[in-house]
Amino acid sequence: MGKMILAGDIGGTSARLAVFGVDGGRLQPVVSERYTSREYNDLEAIVRVFRAAHPIPLDHACFGLPGPVVKGRVETPNLPWLVDAAELARGIGLSSVGLLNDLEANAHGIFALEAADLVVLNPGSPHATGNSAVISAGTGLGEAGVYWDGRHHHPFACEGGHADFAPHTDLEVELLRYLRGKLAGHVSWERVVSGPGLANIYAFLRDTGRGAEPEWLRAAIGAGDPPAVISAAALEGKSELCVQALDVFVSAYAAEAGNLALKVMATGGVYLGGGIAPKILDKLTGPAFMRAFTAKGRLGPLLETVPVRVILNDGTALLGAARWAALQVSAPGVAAV
Repeated sequence: MGKMILAGDIGGTSARLAVFGVDGGRLQPVVSERYTSREYNDLEAIVRVFRAAHPIPLDHACFGLPGPVVKGRVETPNLPWLVDAAELARGIGLSSVGLLNDLEANAHGIFALEAADLVVLNPGSPHATGNSAVISAGTGLGEAGVYWDGRHHHPFACEGGHADFAPHTDLEVELLRYLRGKLAGHVSWERVVSGPGLANIYAFLRDTGRGAEPEWLRAAIGAGDPPAVISAAALEGKSELCVQALDVFVSAYAAEAGNLALKVMATGGVYLGGGIAPKILDKLTGPAFMRAFTAKGRLGPLLETVPVRVILNDGTALLGAARWAALQVSAPGVAAV
């Protein structure tokens, strides 16, 4: 099957590893596994377990990680890990490995998707071209851009999720004040647009008297995964307080997606990745998301032409890491797609 590559999509909650064969420029999946990230001390430990179960000779490896990659090293904000590319390569017996920000890996992966992997929120211009962007809410908030040079796409990482949260409604101004007090200072977009962010929004609405928290809901939040409980109660219409929280979340998600589109001039499209978007499609496909996305004053008409899509394929980052590694074994140093 030609060259064999190991790809990884490492998140704050779970880590997915897979081996792909590179055959005539195409990726052929061989085997994959999923692990719980926090059950391991570092990425190398997960890779060793995977390699012990699947001792396939490898030519290269690439991992998408939730954090900024600086000089081949990543300190993951939502995991107590420090990943060093050179040390990892030595530990798993390869001459080198690639480390990508997880959203950069997602950006590489969107070019491997098919129509069935996407839900269209806004068709945009029928001849949309140019730069693109990916924004993914999950355990945190990740963002990436894709530069279009007229012939090739060049994904690049950014850390826009950690930029200052900018409220765009009076209610969000109050939310910002609440979170500044709770977090003792800096409030990033990730503190609002993420799973923990949804829980923050809910707590703000509850603590400021904007709805009652029934005992069954208090017990469910205390016993389970608060963001999952809140979003499920909202989508099922069981709690008006949860409905309000999810509405604020969707509006903020859309506003930051529109901000990202403007910052990278993403006329080629904006993609919503991460684990949350596919679970709240009923909310995202309603009018509120695109209304907040395009609410940019004089630049609103420009954003109306931008295609906006939700990524349904949860293996997009894994595909992206594999595509990056495949490019290295076929044309070392090339990252364009």
